[in-house]
Amino acid sequence: MNKLKSYLVNLCRALLAITFIFSGFVKSIDPLGTQYKIGDYLEALGLAGQIPDWIQLLASVTLSGIEFVLGVLILLAIRRRMVSKITLVFMIFMTGVTLWLTIGNPIQDCGCFGDALHLSNAQTFGKNVVLLIAAFIVMRWPLYQVRFISKTNQWIATYFTIIFILVASALSLYHLPIFDFRPYFIGQNIQKGMEMPPGAKETQYKTTFICVKDGVQKEFDENNYPYDDSTWVFQDTKQEIIEQGYEPPIHDFSITDAKTGQDLTQDILSKKGYTFLLVSPHLEMAEVKNFGDINSIYDYAKANGYGFYGLTASTERGINHWRNATGAKYPFYTTDGTTLKTMIRSNPGLLLLYKGTIINKWGHNDLPTPEELNAPLSLLSIGHEPENNTWLKILMIVLCYILPLILLIVADRIWAWTKWVKKKEEWVKEKEQSNKLYQLLKHKRQMRKKIVAGNWKMNETLQEGVALAKEINEVLKADKPNCDVIICTPFIHLASVAQVLDKNLVGLGAENCADKEKGAYTGEVSAAMVKSTGAEYVILGHSERRQYYGETAEILKEKVLLALANGLKVIFCCGETLEEREANKQNEVVKAELVNSVFNLTEDEWKNIIIAYEPIWAIGTGKTATSDQAEEMLAYIRSIIAEKYGKEIAEETSILYGGSCKASNAPELFSKPNIDGGLIGGASLKAADFKGIIDAWKK
Repeated sequence: MNKLKSYLVNLCRALLAITFIFSGFVKSIDPLGTQYKIGDYLEALGLAGQIPDWIQLLASVTLSGIEFVLGVLILLAIRRRMVSKITLVFMIFMTGVTLWLTIGNPIQDCGCFGDALHLSNAQTFGKNVVLLIAAFIVMRWPLYQVRFISKTNQWIATYFTIIFILVASALSLYHLPIFDFRPYFIGQNIQKGMEMPPGAKETQYKTTFICVKDGVQKEFDENNYPYDDSTWVFQDTKQEIIEQGYEPPIHDFSITDAKTGQDLTQDILSKKGYTFLLVSPHLEMAEVKNFGDINSIYDYAKANGYGFYGLTASTERGINHWRNATGAKYPFYTTDGTTLKTMIRSNPGLLLLYKGTIINKWGHNDLPTPEELNAPLSLLSIGHEPENNTWLKILMIVLCYILPLILLIVADRIWAWTKWVKKKEEWVKEKEQSNKLYQLLKHKRQMRKKIVAGNWKMNETLQEGVALAKEINEVLKADKPNCDVIICTPFIHLASVAQVLDKNLVGLGAENCADKEKGAYTGEVSAAMVKSTGAEYVILGHSERRQYYGETAEILKEKVLLALANGLKVIFCCGETLEEREANKQNEVVKAELVNSVFNLTEDEWKNIIIAYEPIWAIGTGKTATSDQAEEMLAYIRSIIAEKYGKEIAEETSILYGGSCKASNAPELFSKPNIDGGLIGGASLKAADFKGIIDAWKK
């Protein structure tokens, strides 16, 4: 299933990438053409003239660039989640626009592929539906896209792509589009471009006339137009295609003398020699900075007998404005503004015709200089159709953009592979070292004593305690334990319990001792007294002693020293409250308890210390720290012991976990490398439960 998803996502990703790259590129290298199309949309929305041309041009460059960059990002699987979401939003918007175009038909061609490829509105909508589905699939499973560039280097490809497409747009704007997809390309014979092939069917149009009478608007066709009723005032016309027929590449070219109404198209196109056509859709907005070169070209044409005509859609007022600004003496004739914008993406721009064939084009920034026009055109290179340099342009794009991108991908893959190999080698080394460390730790852990200690607290009478001690002794005698077992009883039990225990099976300990050696301390039991009963261990620092009897770090320090001085081994408790755990202060609290009470000991004294970590929030509550939480804390405790006494002593120190430890969770807890056993409370009061925990070391 995952493989199918991967194939589907990457197929959709390739479809989106190719479409976006092609669509964005052909529009980016024709920014004026894209601006004109934006103007058509604004007109359809009733916003014509409300948005300045420079904003339309900025929108043209920006939108085309975004589409191209998105395509490249999709292709290279860069920022997969973010880009897939942006792509889906983009396609939802574009599908909505083309649905509007399909239903309302306000514009004949959406312009999604510029002039490189023309689709009907219905075809464009169908195409966008497919792309929308593809975008949704990619967005649904973005991480199935196979990366070509590692995450670390993706920014290089992103910024390089942005710079490339902006430079391509700027060059096409300053000069002329890098590729010319329009019918007025160099090498095109305009007359032949207007011809209908023999037998070709012409497109059938329905023309509707909109007229107004007495404030009432009405539509008429050619058959019922009110020619005899002059009270109907003509307002507008609209055309609909009834039947699509063959449409020649050039179908709207004409040159008219506005003063006489004479059609000069054939006269100019059929001239035998050279003809210059100065093209300016709107002279009022034409660039005038190079008018001197234009006048020089006109003088050159006049001197050599070449035709020179200005073509514009401007009125006489616009023509006079140009003449006053530039001193132009050449004639101007009228041509449709859309046609002029299609002929050349420059205002003004210059075309050179020879016998009606376009043999050269110049934008207003690249006009031939007087120095270049130093001989008849037949003797100059600009007077001859240049060789087709399409492949040279493609090669330049490959060298300037595609090749560096490929090199980046290759370098990135090599780098990633090298990094992977190095990481693999490091992983192998780490594995070997970890195995060695594991064996060492295993060995050290085997050296450390595994301990299960019971803390009876204030439970059991003397008789009950002795009976329980006998029962524990008997069950362990019948099934020898795989660890050291200790029971810590109330003071009154110690001497009696010592008589019934096999010291080779069960150690005996007290739950507390005094912080004084001897003297008038009614109710206290000294470490020496504890030792005299036969006990070998004593629990100190238990949270209940700290909480209920106010035992401070200084008191515990004295108790520990007296216990050790009297030959007792100390089970020293530490742990944090729930509030301290929730405040993430557990490490700080535990470290302070150890530092202030036992880290004053010498290395020899420390060998008689067993640490018991008991989170206060887990003592007698039924709550248990997870095995990972317990392991984390015991590993931390071992690390601070290592800081104080060295790694070797830290590895030899037994550290127990206490806090609602039961037979059910003991195996998991004891499986952790830093947990050396448990300090057991309630579960130590029943021999079977206690034995169940002890047997966890056999699992």
